[in-house]
Amino acid sequence: MGDKNKLRRFKDNETFGNVIQPSREEVVNQGFKYKSHWNALYFKNTNPIIVELGCGKGEYTVGLAKKYQDKNFIGIDIKGARFWRGAKTAIEQKMNNVAFLRTQIELVADVFGENEISEIWITFPNPQIKYKRSKHRMTNPEFLDKYKHILKPEGIVHLKTDSEFMHGYTLGILEGLNQEILYSHHDIYVNHEAPEDVVGIQTFYEKQYLEKAKPITYLKFKLN
Repeated sequence: MGDKNKLRRFKDNETFGNVIQPSREEVVNQGFKYKSHWNALYFKNTNPIIVELGCGKGEYTVGLAKKYQDKNFIGIDIKGARFWRGAKTAIEQKMNNVAFLRTQIELVADVFGENEISEIWITFPNPQIKYKRSKHRMTNPEFLDKYKHILKPEGIVHLKTDSEFMHGYTLGILEGLNQEILYSHHDIYVNHEAPEDVVGIQTFYEKQYLEKAKPITYLKFKLN
């Protein structure tokens, strides 16, 4: 994407009513105004909140929001030029149950309150295969603790990835922590029992992986 295109998208995001772009200072030190108050202050309803972490172009956030209009969806990514597409689509289609938040995933417990979220989707994260990068792996124990804090007691986490490494690593972590694994498959498109939400929505990157015949894995679990 060219610099001019990025700048235009950044400017668009500033005008979009469904895009929230707090500074790190605001989130960490000043008390983010929507934390613990997303239902009351932003969505103005009591519907469950589902979050997509590393939402990219926002295909999952928008796709699920279309299907479940009685739920609220928030896509999170630090790259606003990417989720511009999802935000624009949601505005064009007058979707009131969608928001996009530009912030780092590591701050997830600073932007949501305890027990505020019903589900988390992690879609095609960077597996951070090198050991020195493992602290950035989105299903390491530190991140799982953050998710557990913001999830409701019966909250669910979904991990959809093209990385067999990430799938296996997460399974091992969950089993080591004695967490409840609800579903696991290493190639959802050969498994005819895969949930519709998993195979029915494909991201931009997922389509590229499928064209290269890369298996897509899926995990669904609770954090007790």
